Amino acid sequence: MLAHESLERVVVVGTSCSGKSTFARELARRLDSRYVELDELYWAPEWTPKPETEFLRLTDAATTGPRWVVDGNYGAVRELVWPRATSIIWLNFSLPTVFGRALWRTVRRSLLREALFAGNRETFRRAFFSRDSILLWVLTSYGPRRHNYPSLRAEGRYPNAGWVELHRPAEASAFLHGVGGEGH
Repeated sequence: MLAHESLERVVVVGTSCSGKSTFARELARRLDSRYVELDELYWAPEWTPKPETEFLRLTDAATTGPRWVVDGNYGAVRELVWPRATSIIWLNFSLPTVFGRALWRTVRRSLLREALFAGNRETFRRAFFSRDSILLWVLTSYGPRRHNYPSLRAEGRYPNAGWVELHRPAEASAFLHGVGGEGH
């Protein structure tokens, strides 16, 4: 476990639907830190990405403070955010775990018509009958992400950040429990 002092500026990464947002939001709450969701900064209405300059500007503004927890895998802002981080937490869960979460979350959001970033909504059509499917994205991005993060760690380009790799949801829960919620 990382020392509490190293949890001042945290980046939470992992494949899509690994639970980054849920984990990061709870970690930020327990640390009394700002929570930054990169998806919120990235997406415009109708699932249109914001211009890269705007995404960079928004991310820069969100991560200039002394305490924050960021979740997201966006390479476009990695060189802005990761050098500022004191910790990088990788939710490296199995494909069955991640895909099960993706399927459940997508069905729930589609049924409930849950509004997401910039009013976007997941739909059954988009999830099951589109090349933009989050389920397809999970399957195609899972392997490359699992190979990319060890390489980024080994490069040593982010020496100020301690790494934590969590392999199961139970480990993520135990990590959060170890952070506590009182007096931190």
